[in-house]
Amino acid sequence: MRCPFCGNVDTQVKDSRPAEDHVSIRRRRSCPACGGRFTTYERVQLRDLVVIKSNGKREDFDRDKLERSIRISMQKRPVDPERIDQMISGIVRRLESMGETDIRSKMIGEIAMEALARIDTVAYVRFASVYKNFQAADDFEDFVHELRPPVQPDS
Repeated sequence: MRCPFCGNVDTQVKDSRPAEDHVSIRRRRSCPACGGRFTTYERVQLRDLVVIKSNGKREDFDRDKLERSIRISMQKRPVDPERIDQMISGIVRRLESMGETDIRSKMIGEIAMEALARIDTVAYVRFASVYKNFQAADDFEDFVHELRPPVQPDS
């Protein structure tokens, strides 16, 4: 692992332990050349995924991009950060276990929305507003209206 401070390629692992999400390993490293200390995380990757965008363009799946978009939708929501990490790991595991290396971006969005809907409806609506490209307040209103159960008339 290359030192982020001086570029030395010979760094040493000082401590390894499971990360808080229990699906990655946290390693504390030090550089013998400059004395710098830093942390790395190691995750199991079952296969290399390729995302097929709606315009047909192909790009490597980026877990960090998925995580950023979910965390943006979850900002200032009363959800434990560890639960968010578990949800993201679950989405990635589900994508990797689908058996396909090429995955449509629409499928990723649907799986993410499904997971968000179970955890926080506000985050779900926020994510959907970007994913479904809402253009006006009416788009929000229509979407939220679909979430609400029909009102039963009094008998």
